[in-house]
Amino acid sequence: MKGYVVLETGEIFEGTLSGDSKEVHGEIVFFTGMTGYQEVLSDPSFKGQMVVFTYPLIGNYGINEGDFESIKPQASALIVSELSGEGYHYESHSPLAACCESNDLPLLSGVDTRAIVKRIREHGDMRAILTKNPEQVDFNATTPLGEQEVVSAVSVKKVEEFGKGDHHVVLVDFGYKKSIVDSLVNEGCKVTVVPHNSSFAEIEKLEPNGILLSNGPGNPKQLEQVLPTVKQLATAYPTLGICLGHQLLALAFGADTEKLRFGHRGANQPVIDNVTNRVYMTSQNHSYVVKEDSLEGTGFTARFFNINDGSIEGLHHTTYPILSIQFHPEAHPGPSDSEQMFKLFVEMLSNKGEKAYA
Repeated sequence: MKGYVVLETGEIFEGTLSGDSKEVHGEIVFFTGMTGYQEVLSDPSFKGQMVVFTYPLIGNYGINEGDFESIKPQASALIVSELSGEGYHYESHSPLAACCESNDLPLLSGVDTRAIVKRIREHGDMRAILTKNPEQVDFNATTPLGEQEVVSAVSVKKVEEFGKGDHHVVLVDFGYKKSIVDSLVNEGCKVTVVPHNSSFAEIEKLEPNGILLSNGPGNPKQLEQVLPTVKQLATAYPTLGICLGHQLLALAFGADTEKLRFGHRGANQPVIDNVTNRVYMTSQNHSYVVKEDSLEGTGFTARFFNINDGSIEGLHHTTYPILSIQFHPEAHPGPSDSEQMFKLFVEMLSNKGEKAYA
């Protein structure tokens, strides 16, 4: 059946709708990776967002059992130019369209994705509506994603445990990816995942060696209520923040964040480490960044920078063993250049109270 994407600017794009045919209101964003659509559709950081894929052919390697980042799709809708009807990878067990249909995930194909991306680059991330009746859309019926608190919809509701390593890491879940837990377990850690609103006392009872503040969706300023706990944890235990966790650490210590025009979403973002002068190609998925001029008096120093636009990609603290990174070191999807961030974090666990640099 025909489906339409209506942008907040009023422009309409037609395609073929499969999966769930319900009307979807969300923020429309684009992803620049050539591969990784399965990880993207299941990444909780995309909660509330329609994802436009810039690569023209999507679905050609199908759906593979081991590539999900959460137990179900999290994106609001997928928008592609050309959809492959079959998955040709030897581990593929179903086509992309069948996966979307079985999980009630709207999929719009045959769309002029280049034109949509041009509009987003010109006007920034914006609201959009996926519908069968474009003449009846109502943008007054939806709230911009930046004004919604969406973390509670993706965070775990009870404690979960993984691995049996020597280091015990408590992962505070704002919408974590499975690959983060897998990476920590591979580094010899026992991982306990707790809800995003867990108190300091509840986490202290678990006797962690360190804290990981996970990635997640939405505007970090919508999580103001967790900032005192974040600061209390970070001053008591070696701490690593990833993506949203990085932004929350900055806010908790008094820094500020702002929204980028159209964010960083892809597997090819170059980042330089000012401590080692090493450049990493990184996987990223975020709209918000830490403002460098707000770091004064926080104890944080900007350590990592995006080479393309100069935005902050990571911080370290001058007093406490705290490291934060805007990019995804688990790199699913994406290059594995920055996997050593987990090794650096484990070093911090082994040398509590000492600074550890890569």
